Amino acid sequence: MKLQQLNFHHLFYFWRVAKLQHLTRAAEELNTSQSAVSAQIRQLEERIGEPLFDREGRRMVLTATGQLVQAYAENIFGLGQEMLGRLQGQAAGITRLRVGSVATMSRNYQENWLRPLLADPGVTLTLESGVLEGLIERLLQHQLDVVLANETVPAHPDRPLHCRFLGSQSISLVGPASRWHSCSLRIPNDLDGLDLALPGPRHAVRAQFDALCLSAGVAPRLRAEVDDMAMLRLIARDSGWLTVLPEVVVQDELRAGVLVTVGQSPDLRESFYAITAPHRHRIDLLEPLLRPSADLPAAAHSPPP
Repeated sequence: MKLQQLNFHHLFYFWRVAKLQHLTRAAEELNTSQSAVSAQIRQLEERIGEPLFDREGRRMVLTATGQLVQAYAENIFGLGQEMLGRLQGQAAGITRLRVGSVATMSRNYQENWLRPLLADPGVTLTLESGVLEGLIERLLQHQLDVVLANETVPAHPDRPLHCRFLGSQSISLVGPASRWHSCSLRIPNDLDGLDLALPGPRHAVRAQFDALCLSAGVAPRLRAEVDDMAMLRLIARDSGWLTVLPEVVVQDELRAGVLVTVGQSPDLRESFYAITAPHRHRIDLLEPLLRPSADLPAAAHSPPP
C-alpha cells in the first residue's frame, strides 16, 4: 500500500477506538453512529490487509498489527495536537509550556526550577502531577513537553525517551527549632526508637534510608509515611517529630528558623531529572532549564553545632 492510499480519516477513527477500547464510546465522542465507525475501521483493515481488533464482549482488543498501527497513530495525531497548540499559542504571542511532575517531588523544587519563567509575560504554564508511568504516557502522546522526576526511567526500544540529570541534594533530618536547635544526630546511628516522619515507599529516597537503618540495626519509631511532599512539609512543621526529607521541601521553614537541620548523611541523596520525548518540537525557553545545575543550594540557616 502506498502512502497516498492511506486514508487518515479512517486512521483517526481507529485511533479513537483503540484509545477507548469501546466502539460505542468512540462513536459518542466522534458524534457519529457506531455503524459509521465500524465501516471506517473495516475499510482501514481492508487497505492494510490484516485485522486490527479482536472483540472480547463489548471491548475492542488490539491485535498485534493493531498495536503497531496504534503506536504510529499516537505519534501522528499526538504531533498534530502539539502543532495546533503551538500555532494557537503563537497566534496569541504566547509560548505554552506543559510540565508534568511526579507526586513525590517537592513543590518548592518545581517552583525553583520554573522560576526563570514566572516573570515572563509571554509564557503560559500548565502544571500537572501524578505517578511517573501516567505522566510518561502523556509525554509520549505529546500532551506534555517535559516530565520532572526524582528517578530515571529504564530504556526501552519501543519507548525512546531522553532523561537528563538536573542536579541533586543531600537528604536531611530536620526537627522543630524549639526542641532541636542545639542538637546534632548521626543518620542512622542515633535514630533508634525516635519518632520519625518519612517519605512514603514510592519515594526514591525511602529505600535508601530503610537500607541504612537495616544495615546499622537501627529501628526508628515510624509515626508517618507521606508520599506528598507538601503534606510532609506540614508534618515536619507541626508534628514535633523528626523528619527525613530534602531540605528544599522545607526551605522557607529553615530560613525562618521554625525548623533546624539536626543531621545529614552523605549516603542519602535525591536526584532530579527532566524527561522529554525525542520528537518534541524545540521550545527555546525550555532548553536552559534542561541543563544540569550544580549541587542544589541548601536553605539559608545556621547548621546545628
